[in-house]
Amino acid sequence: MTQVTYLFKEAFNNLGRNALVVLGAILAVFISLTLTFGTVVFGEIVRVNTLQWAEDVRVIAFLQDDVTAEATVELQEEVSSWPQVSDVFYVSKQEAFDEAVILFSNDEAMLRVLEENPDLLPASLRVQPTDPEDYDLIVTRLESTPGVQKVESAGDAIDAMIALRDGLQIMFWLLAVALGVAAVALIANTIHMAIYARREEIEIMQLVGASNWFVRTPFLIEGALEGLIGGALAVAFIVVAQQLAVDRLADLPDWINLAIQNDFLLRQGALVLLFGVLAGLIGSSLSLAVHRTLRS
Repeated sequence: MTQVTYLFKEAFNNLGRNALVVLGAILAVFISLTLTFGTVVFGEIVRVNTLQWAEDVRVIAFLQDDVTAEATVELQEEVSSWPQVSDVFYVSKQEAFDEAVILFSNDEAMLRVLEENPDLLPASLRVQPTDPEDYDLIVTRLESTPGVQKVESAGDAIDAMIALRDGLQIMFWLLAVALGVAAVALIANTIHMAIYARREEIEIMQLVGASNWFVRTPFLIEGALEGLIGGALAVAFIVVAQQLAVDRLADLPDWINLAIQNDFLLRQGALVLLFGVLAGLIGSSLSLAVHRTLRS
């Protein structure tokens, strides 16, 4: 226990002796992990909004006029049983007419056409895919279904949304990895400078019989502490910034949602803290491995 106390005491002493260098390392880790955690949080915001937008993506199956009410109910039940379908609801001719009147409220010519032909618009089934990528299969199945006159979907918009979602996810992870590597390198450089500043003291300790690991451990603890402090600051900064964004940007359109589940923030925040500690240990280990004073 005495040795453990000594090792932690030395680590804290190292932090105090090289306060400016340590502060620079903590700030560097803070910046790197802030960008990393911010990237992860922004990626979650994009994912949440993509799912929200996907809820509005529907395939419209226009029904033939001679389809009976019983056949319509059977068709709705059949479509809702498909594994690719999350939800399906029926829109009658009257509901389609009311919807069109609202949609074309600024188009007098179209309104006249609708008033002269109130039965112009057919009844339809609005189908929501379980996953936006399933829309193509749903369209194919609906086109071959008896009683369906025509099928419409925002195919190009859905493909663009899927491509945007996948592209942003890849970009976020690549950026997070790059910033993580930068954090490790910055800690390694800081520990290297600390070892160089104490090289004479380290050599004296080795001459009086101190083992390499006894000398190394305070530097490992120092790196872990730097990573932990930098990670904690990064988590606090992003969480506060996200909450402020939700509060201050409450007037954003309904289709933009900046809110994130607290469980996600807690889980990812804990991972950032763990990564900060691991980054500190890895950076310290790399620095110790290349420093000739502490080579085994």
